[in-house]
Amino acid sequence: MGSSLGFTTTFTVDQTPEEVFSAVNNVRGWWSGNIEGKTEKLGEEWTYRYKDFHYSKQKITELVPGKKVVWLVLDSYLDFVKDKTEWNGTKITFEISKKDKKTELRFTHVGLVPEYECYDDCSNAWGSYVNGSLRSLIMKGKGQPNKREKDDTRRRLSPASLGSAG
Repeated sequence: MGSSLGFTTTFTVDQTPEEVFSAVNNVRGWWSGNIEGKTEKLGEEWTYRYKDFHYSKQKITELVPGKKVVWLVLDSYLDFVKDKTEWNGTKITFEISKKDKKTELRFTHVGLVPEYECYDDCSNAWGSYVNGSLRSLIMKGKGQPNKREKDDTRRRLSPASLGSAG
């Protein structure tokens, strides 16, 4: 069933649903790249950019404290696949629930299906960010986004820097 909806991965932690919710919304703390905009307020739109390989613009369409976060991908550009806009119209969901004395986080990229060219690369990356970096942020208070791409990315991708020496 997971593959008909999209890519799904789930883990449980000892932290509270509120702590998990807070970590999910601290996107800069776990997802590598340059993030612009507010990532923790309903209705907000924000962008993610990693080098010149990946750009996406998300809108926060659901934000239920301690329970659920949903981002709708409004626009995207994936440099490494033929259809650069494969993510457009997909949804990225984080569902948080209590399981006994633990908290479960179920991540689903709804619409990221095996038929998509980016499925293997994107699902591997999500698995790493969600099960590695986000889980670490929840459990240890520190995520594991890639080191120092942000400054280089902003300079390299800004319109002023394109075609100029510096």
